[in-house]
Amino acid sequence: MRSVIAVLLVGLLACPPTANAVENQPLHVVASFSILGDMVKNIGGNMVVVSTLVGPDQDAHTYQPTPGDAKTLTTADIVFVNGLGFEGWMQRLIQASGTKAKIITLTDDMQSRIIYSLKNVPDPHAWQNPINGRIYARHIATALEEALPEQAQSIYSRAVAYDSKLEQLDQFIRSQIDMIPEAKRKIITSHDAFAYFGAAYGITFLSPVGISTEAEPSAVDVARLIDQIKHENIKRVFLENTANPKLIQQIAKDAGAAVGGKLYADSLSAPNGPASSYISMFQYNIMMMKSAMTAR
Repeated sequence: MRSVIAVLLVGLLACPPTANAVENQPLHVVASFSILGDMVKNIGGNMVVVSTLVGPDQDAHTYQPTPGDAKTLTTADIVFVNGLGFEGWMQRLIQASGTKAKIITLTDDMQSRIIYSLKNVPDPHAWQNPINGRIYARHIATALEEALPEQAQSIYSRAVAYDSKLEQLDQFIRSQIDMIPEAKRKIITSHDAFAYFGAAYGITFLSPVGISTEAEPSAVDVARLIDQIKHENIKRVFLENTANPKLIQQIAKDAGAAVGGKLYADSLSAPNGPASSYISMFQYNIMMMKSAMTAR
């Protein structure tokens, strides 16, 4: 992991742009969902006007694009998407809009996790590892610098500052995980959105639903999960802000566990909520998880 970080920083810092920033019209940018929108705003600042298609507390898995979304794409200079099948509706929307915008898929050169049980389908939730978040940010900065060469120095400076915050975030999460006994590092959530996070920080995540909230769990899988919660004496299970709460509430009841609150996986909270940015999402989630994993 240290080598990955080193490569990222070398790529970002080795050749800083030298162009002087000048007054320019802001770039019109579209982000497919709220987490990407927040990243773009952090790196682009007042040099970009960002429109987000799938907003806070909305589910990108099940999202239905509107005619207004197509119109938004027609005025865009750049469109940032996650890829890996996360926005299954996006390509149809791009084609329907006839947009001439540059489409940037932020996971194009990223090593994705593979869901072997789903015939080698890639897990699209790569942003759930902050180290991957640094790769997202690097790609965003590169695209904005190319589109606004006169503003490249300012974009570069903001990208370096944001990269530093993500590095500090990773260290903070690790400091919290270190306080939790390894045997207790298990979390139950609504759908399988945290595999990248779990692999990065040594937490086992279990859920009744697969990588998409569109999936339907089988009765056998739900029963097996309830038995595991009982056997391992897991005290709390979590809702997600974009998922239907009924299934997790029923699982908690049948397993004799409590609902420990809400986690943010595929979407940020509203601006006045606890997870209104990519960074605050992790800060909030890890403290909720830590409370659950250390509960007696």
